Amino acid sequence: MLADLDLLLIAVFCAADDLLPKARNNAKRIVTDAEVITLCVAQAIMGITSDPRFLAVARKRLIHLFPVLPDRAGFYKRREALSDTIEALIAQFAACSPGSEDDMLLVDSTPVECARSRETVKRGGGSALADALSDAADYGYCASHSRFFYGFRLHTLFAIDGTPRAVALTSAKIDEKEVCLQLVARCRRQPGQFLTLIGDKNFRGKEFETKLAALNATIIRPQRRDERTAPATTTTESASSTPALRPAAQITPQPRRTDKQPSRPHLAPIRQRIESIYWTAKDILTLERHGARTLHGLRTRIACRLLALAAAVQLNHQLGLPSRALAQYIA
Repeated sequence: MLADLDLLLIAVFCAADDLLPKARNNAKRIVTDAEVITLCVAQAIMGITSDPRFLAVARKRLIHLFPVLPDRAGFYKRREALSDTIEALIAQFAACSPGSEDDMLLVDSTPVECARSRETVKRGGGSALADALSDAADYGYCASHSRFFYGFRLHTLFAIDGTPRAVALTSAKIDEKEVCLQLVARCRRQPGQFLTLIGDKNFRGKEFETKLAALNATIIRPQRRDERTAPATTTTESASSTPALRPAAQITPQPRRTDKQPSRPHLAPIRQRIESIYWTAKDILTLERHGARTLHGLRTRIACRLLALAAAVQLNHQLGLPSRALAQYIA
């Protein structure tokens, strides 16, 4: 079966229509809630952040799937009202993916910027919106890009194939380890399943590892340069004792002893997976160009992008394609 945008939207529509309760008869509402959710996924996968521009493009490219489209105001209001349903659909698609049973997960966070210039930040402080982003956004530092940013942090637990397992949007100044513990606590898994997390160098600390062990999980991370190495093992013989002399022909060659600590697993190829997942969300799904002005709007738009990712991963598994091959859906 050919993987294209139509097939992805049909799969999302069928899942949303089965999840939503039967709507009441309303003569004024021609477009159903399932169609609105499907339009949200189409907007995310097509990378069009502007609602008026997306509806104009949909009238030409998606007219065979949506004979009737809502206006801009109606599309915005109904998308905001369906945020809980969109998040439920993410969990439903993730549960149908093989990655939902993986015991090895990738943990990391990425900045979600809300402003770049200082003037934009100042104007946001005087916003008249009751739920403005400026009321909760804060400055943070991104070590991966070596720069400061103004906005929020998106903390995620992803399976190796890109299936989202747990997500949290927090302030830019909250400790990543505390959020990681919360994500592990509410991550869906099999009873008694032990989770192995792969993270960066900041997920360290004995207290953090103890709390992870209490949640039936552990973390593997690269070693920091300032960490102490394990002390060298000592022999039972005294260093001052002189061994007996033997002919050279009777001496068995012994491997050369070193005081180096056994090397840790090479995590670079696996760690590159999470960076690749974030790049897919930012480049194809326009995560950074969300265009939200309120906290609820930011939550809904991020959820739409994660729904598009989860639906594409699940559909690719069914079609036997690479899990995060999204190019065929936007071509």
